[in-house]
Amino acid sequence: MLRPYVRPGMTVLEPGPGMGFFTIPLAQLVGESGRVVAIDLQPKMIAALKRRAGKFDVARRVDARVSSAESLGVDDLAGRVDFALAFAMVHELPSAGRFFQEVSRALKPDAVLLLAEPGGHVSDAAFEAELAAAADAELALTEDRPEIRRCHAAVLTKR
Repeated sequence: MLRPYVRPGMTVLEPGPGMGFFTIPLAQLVGESGRVVAIDLQPKMIAALKRRAGKFDVARRVDARVSSAESLGVDDLAGRVDFALAFAMVHELPSAGRFFQEVSRALKPDAVLLLAEPGGHVSDAAFEAELAAAADAELALTEDRPEIRRCHAAVLTKR
């Protein structure tokens, strides 16, 4: 699922990584010269993620951060991110629009955001509303609609 979008040397943004189900494979894909910035609200999740990254020998590639409820805190990444993964987390946020604005600012021009939301929790209409909020943040929907089991999924690029 990630391999088509991630290459060695990239900077990847992963909000809501939990314990790192995707973070570890992302860190492996970016290689020694890349990095994954994983951001979560829960300090315990970030601590667990750091431990797991150490076990997989990718800790040097993972910048694990605790965010606030109001912001991802990624101003330092403005225009530097090559790929972002938002997996099953946007529907839990108080403002999808604010989230997409922050991610958009972090992305380089033509960078990619893979958005996936659980079909059991997010209706078709709610997913379309997320896509509209992303469009308002200068994230254009591509024709690539990956098949991710039990999920709505879309690929967006930074205009």
